[in-house]
Amino acid sequence: MKFFKSKEEKELDNIIERLNMNMSNNYKDNARDNLKELEATINAYRSKGSVKPEVLSKYESELEKYREKMKGYSHKDQKPYWH
Repeated sequence: MKFFKSKEEKELDNIIERLNMNMSNNYKDNARDNLKELEATINAYRSKGSVKPEVLSKYESELEKYREKMKGYSHKDQKPYWH
């Protein structure tokens, strides 16, 4: 278990935490924005080389899980109850 995380890892964890919070509160637009932010941040760190490849692969795996979980996750796809 790693006790100290880099600044970059803490930032990625923070984005994931906000993503989870928005999903649990059914804030679909915010959750989708968090997913985009997570992807952009991972790509930025990859291009800078500021995060170790094994750490990046862990977060890329998390990103894929959220992409799969959030397929069709928007208010547009939600059916109103009154019809």
